Amino acid sequence: MSEQPDTTHFGYRDVPVAEKQKLVGAVFTSVARNYDLMNDLMSFGVHRLWKRHFIAVSGIRRGDRVLDLAGGTGDIAALLKPVVGEAGEIVVGDINAAMLDVGRDRLTDRGLVSGLRWAQLNAEALPFPDNSFDAVTMAFGLRNVTDKDRALAEIHRVLKPGGRVLVLEFSRVRNAALGKLYDFHSFQVLPRLGRVFAHDADSYQYLAESIRKHPDQETLKGMLEHAGFGHVEVRNLTQGIVAIHRGYKF
Repeated sequence: MSEQPDTTHFGYRDVPVAEKQKLVGAVFTSVARNYDLMNDLMSFGVHRLWKRHFIAVSGIRRGDRVLDLAGGTGDIAALLKPVVGEAGEIVVGDINAAMLDVGRDRLTDRGLVSGLRWAQLNAEALPFPDNSFDAVTMAFGLRNVTDKDRALAEIHRVLKPGGRVLVLEFSRVRNAALGKLYDFHSFQVLPRLGRVFAHDADSYQYLAESIRKHPDQETLKGMLEHAGFGHVEVRNLTQGIVAIHRGYKF
């Protein structure tokens, strides 16, 4: 067994492994109230369409029990609720209390209460028994996890046989011209917008950097397979700005 590294990346900085969780937590506590604004600035508002498509092609069915990881503000849970129906259940898990507070308040205001549970948890050590869920979703959260391999192994553990994992995440742009425009937006425009609209340029700078440090489509596919998932599929959206990875537990 290989030794675990002493450092990991926090954006483009190398930091002690033990500190990354705290640093990421500070970012999301800072941006929690402006989370939708953050995603609108990062994606020109297209994240709303990506999320709808993510659920539309998920294969999740009425009556399923779903764990939505890094789902604090409730965007994915709100889309899942009519899919799983009254017979289903959605557990929204997030490591950040501020994000969970925003999501719980938002969905409660919309009258979405029954069939929803909220849990503060670490994706690397899920507090659920083996074979607990029909599906696990994770939208724009995996790149912030310190030990992604451990998190994927935990997702595999808590899925029922035949269950599926679905990951929506920023990925590697496939078009060179679009990639240059995207880099300019991410590193020149986004932090300035963050400073103006959210009074927090540093968090937006980290978020842009975290996208570039996240594994590309093929690397993440291999990580899912290494965690034990089969029939892993990759679907690029918007020329690979984001990608949907789907795998099954057999």
